[in-house]
Amino acid sequence: MALHLSNLKAYPTKKRKVVGRGDASGHGTTAGKGSKGQRSRSGGRKNLYRRGLKMFLQQLPKSRGFTSFFPRHVPINVGQLEKIFEAGSVINKERLVNAGLIGDRKQSVKILGTGAVKKKLFVTAEAFSKSAKEAIIKAGGQAITSVVAKPEDKQKA
Repeated sequence: MALHLSNLKAYPTKKRKVVGRGDASGHGTTAGKGSKGQRSRSGGRKNLYRRGLKMFLQQLPKSRGFTSFFPRHVPINVGQLEKIFEAGSVINKERLVNAGLIGDRKQSVKILGTGAVKKKLFVTAEAFSKSAKEAIIKAGGQAITSVVAKPEDKQKA
């Protein structure tokens, strides 16, 4: 149905509250602002935010602050590698992303020693726990530590 002036419906509107027009109006004397005090005057609410600001700041959640340039390693257990990858496979960041163990190639990875390894795996990661490295080598594989370039190293070069 097309919209025409003939088929428009009345839109209900609320009447504006008219204040400060004498006692007979019903909104006279204090004009709906109560009696006396700072907040009853015009401009009386300005600069009140300073009151109790310290307490307000203390109650804020600790969402701000320092974020390190060196994000923490994403932990991956040796047992997870055992389940997902086949014997003799080379495991690097691309393979870990494809397997869904890490979300992004930019994330640094640390291999931890929880779980058993019986397969020969060639794992490349930024860090290994002592037990993880021993377990991989004991199974006949290799634990290769990849070097992460730190911002200080880039400035020196």
